[in-house]
Amino acid sequence: MAGADGDDSLYPIAVLIDELRNEDVQLRLNSIKKLSTIALALGVERTRTELLPFLTDTIYDEDEVLLALAEQLGNFTMLVGGPEYVHCLLPPLESLATVEETVVRDKAVESLRKISQEHSPVDLEVHFEPLVKRLASGDWFTSRTSACGLFSVCYPRVSSTVKAEIRQHFRTLCSDDTPMVRRAAASKLGEFAKVLELDYVKSDIISLFTALASDEQDSVRLLAVEACVSIATLLPQEDLETLVMPTLRQAAEDKSWRVRYMVADKFSELQKAVGPEITKNDLVPAFQNLLKDCEAEVRAAAANKVKEFCENLPEDNREQIIMTHILPCVKELVSDTNQHVKSALASVIMGLSTILGKDNTIEHLLPLFLAQLKDECPEVRLNIISNLDCVNEVIGIRQLSQSLLPAIVELAEDAKWRVRLAIIEYMPLLAGQLGVEFFDEKLNTLCMAWLIDHVYAIREAATCNLMKLVEKFGAEWAQNTIVPKVLGMANDPNYLHRMTTLFCINALSEACGQEITTKHMLPVVLKMSNDQVANVRFNVAKSLQKIGPVLDSNALQTEVKPVLEKLASDTDMDVKYFAQEAISGKHFSLSFSVLFLLSFLPESRSD
Repeated sequence: MAGADGDDSLYPIAVLIDELRNEDVQLRLNSIKKLSTIALALGVERTRTELLPFLTDTIYDEDEVLLALAEQLGNFTMLVGGPEYVHCLLPPLESLATVEETVVRDKAVESLRKISQEHSPVDLEVHFEPLVKRLASGDWFTSRTSACGLFSVCYPRVSSTVKAEIRQHFRTLCSDDTPMVRRAAASKLGEFAKVLELDYVKSDIISLFTALASDEQDSVRLLAVEACVSIATLLPQEDLETLVMPTLRQAAEDKSWRVRYMVADKFSELQKAVGPEITKNDLVPAFQNLLKDCEAEVRAAAANKVKEFCENLPEDNREQIIMTHILPCVKELVSDTNQHVKSALASVIMGLSTILGKDNTIEHLLPLFLAQLKDECPEVRLNIISNLDCVNEVIGIRQLSQSLLPAIVELAEDAKWRVRLAIIEYMPLLAGQLGVEFFDEKLNTLCMAWLIDHVYAIREAATCNLMKLVEKFGAEWAQNTIVPKVLGMANDPNYLHRMTTLFCINALSEACGQEITTKHMLPVVLKMSNDQVANVRFNVAKSLQKIGPVLDSNALQTEVKPVLEKLASDTDMDVKYFAQEAISGKHFSLSFSVLFLLSFLPESRSD
C-alpha cells in the first residue's frame, strides 16, 4: 500500500499502517482496532483503492486479529463512501468467511448480514449474491457453512430467477457430505423458511426438514427440531397434521436423548405453533412420554415445561387433561432419583395451583408440596419455599399455615443441624412471602429459638437471619418484637447465649439505627463489660468497636471510652488486646481525638 510520506499530519497513520505488518501480534491487533481512524485519515477513495485491497491480500494472521478485523468491517460502510460503495467491503469479508476458526467465520457472516441491508437490490444481485454462490460451492466446508447464514438476508430482495438459484444452493447444502455443513443448514432452516413464499415452504422446506430430521447425525436432527417451531407457525392449520406432525412424532421418540431433549426444551413453543386440537391429540401423549423418559436430562427439560404446557392447554378440557394425563406423571417425578429433575419440577409445580384451583390444590397438590419440602436436596426445598405466594393466592394463608407450615417447623427443629441451617437461610424469603403479621404469629418464636441452638453455625446463621428480617420489616418492628428478646438473653446463665446477644447487637445496630442502638442496645453492652467470663468481656470490646460508627460522638466519649479504658487494663490478656484494638481503631481514635481537641476550645458566651 502506498505510504503516507510528504504529509506530516499523516505520520501517525503511517505508523498504524506499519503496525499492520508488525511481527508483534498485540501491535497488529491494536492497529486493526484503530482501522476506522486509518480509514478516516486516508479518505474514502484511498480506503477503497488501497486499504481494503491491502487487507484482503494480507488476511493471514492470528485468530484474535482476524476476529477484530471481521467486526470492524461490519461498521465500515460510511468509511468507503456509503451504500453506493458498500460492495467494496465484500472481498475481505469473503476471505474471512472461509477461515478455519469458527468465531472468525461467524463474525464475518454477522458483518456480511449487516452490510447486506445497505446494498441496493441491483447491487445485491451484481455483487452480494455471487459471493453467496461462491461460498456455497466452495471446496472447503468452512465456506459452505458460512453460506448457510447468508441466504435469508438476500432472498427477499432479488429477482425470481435468482431466488430459484438460492433455493437450489440451500437444497444442495442440506444434503452436503460434511455433517458440519448440514448442521449449519439445519440451524438456518427455520430462518430461511420465514422469507420463502408459502408454496415453496410446502414444496421445498418440508422435504428438507424431513430429510434433516432423519439425518444420521443426531447433532443435525436436533437442529431440525428447532426449525420445526418456525415452520409450524408458517403453515395453515390443515397442513400441519400431514406435513409436520409425522416428523415431530418421530423426533419425540428419537433414539438419541439429545434430540428428545430438544423436543422437550421447545415443547411450549411447539404447542403454541400447532394449536389446541393437535396439542390434545398428539402433544399430550408425547409430553407424557417425555416426562417418563429414561434419560434424566430429558425428564428435567420436560418437568421445566409442566406449568407452561398446562397453561396453554385448551380451556374447555384443561383440568381434565391435567388431572388424567399430566398429574400422575408429576407425582412420579416428585420422588425421581435425579435431583435435577426434582429441582426443575419444584421450580414450576407451585404454578399449577392457580391453574387447578383451590379444591384440587388442597387435595392433590399440597401432598406433593409437602413431600418436596422434606426432600433431601436443598434446591428442591428452596424452589418450593420461593414460590409459596402462588399457593397462598389460591388457598389462603390459613390453609397454607395448616398444611405446609407444620412441615417447615418440623424441618426447623430437625435433629440434623444442616437441615435446620437450610431452613434458617430460607426464612427471610419465607417471611417476605407470608407477611409480617403471619410471621410474628407463627415463626417469630422459632427464629428466637435458633439463637440458643447448641450448634454455633446455627446461632451464627440465626443472627444473620435477624438482620435480614429487620431489613425486610423495618426498625420499628425490630424495636417492638426482636430487640427486647435479644437483650433479655444478656442475663442468661449460659455464657454462650450471653455472647449471642452481643453478636445480634453487632448485626442489628446498623439496620436499627442510632436511636435504638444508643437507647436500648448500648446500655446492655456496657453492663456486660462486668461479666465474669473473659470471653464475654472481650466480645464486649469487639461489639463496641463494631457499633461505634452508629453511635454519636457524645455517647462515644462519655459512655464507651471509659468502659474500653477499663477493659484495656483487664487481667485477661485477650480482653486487654481487643479493648486496645477498639481504642486504636480508625473510627474511635478519630472521634476521641476530635473530642479531645474540642475540650480545649473556649466555651461560647452570649452577652
